[in-house]
Amino acid sequence: MPQTADRDGPIGVFLLDDHEVVRRGLRDLLDAESDLKVVGEAANAREAIARAPAVRPHVAVLDVRLGSSGEGGDHEGIEVCRELRARLPDLACLMLTSFDDDEALFDAIMAGAAGYVLKQINGSDLVSAVRTVAEGRSMLDPGATSRVMARLRGPAPSGPVELEKLSPREREILQLIGDGLTNRQIAERLFLAEKTVKNRISSILSKLGVGRRIQAAVIAERIKEREAGQ
Repeated sequence: MPQTADRDGPIGVFLLDDHEVVRRGLRDLLDAESDLKVVGEAANAREAIARAPAVRPHVAVLDVRLGSSGEGGDHEGIEVCRELRARLPDLACLMLTSFDDDEALFDAIMAGAAGYVLKQINGSDLVSAVRTVAEGRSMLDPGATSRVMARLRGPAPSGPVELEKLSPREREILQLIGDGLTNRQIAERLFLAEKTVKNRISSILSKLGVGRRIQAAVIAERIKEREAGQ
């Protein structure tokens, strides 16, 4: 889990939620505490990625699903977590969601989130959660986390035949995905255009027979474990 940097004064908190009423409620709740201060907020992923690094918060409270994605939609807030953690390694991300979703929890852990709580949480518990992750401790439910770790320890979702379909460059990108790098970081590492990386990743997912980036990350982790054991 991330360790927050030494600080003087209150814990700086950044908010990401597409509902203004929710952001206002969170701001009022957190600003009422003498040791907490909301230093910025955003209504969408683009705003969050642009604004958060400038105010350098200690904690980011991020809505998992943004926009009209709904219950079955993408976990865009988790991609924001991944991107912000890449730019601010000391940042503790607390994921906030309306749904109890193991898939989202799995993605959040892989993105480096320090906590994952449901929006049904009461105010005092949310305040405690913010303080907990600010101290570098985890707010991930042990039972749910154990289910996620069991998935990581389970069989790789793809075998050698599928891996042989990858070009050397695609294998390299797959390894970087497993290391948790964002598309932008992979592009910078390999001196490629970000759009090229995105297209390569789409090809990798297709060749591996998986539909999500997180599944490719699990495959990369299993490859690393096999190579380490040889």
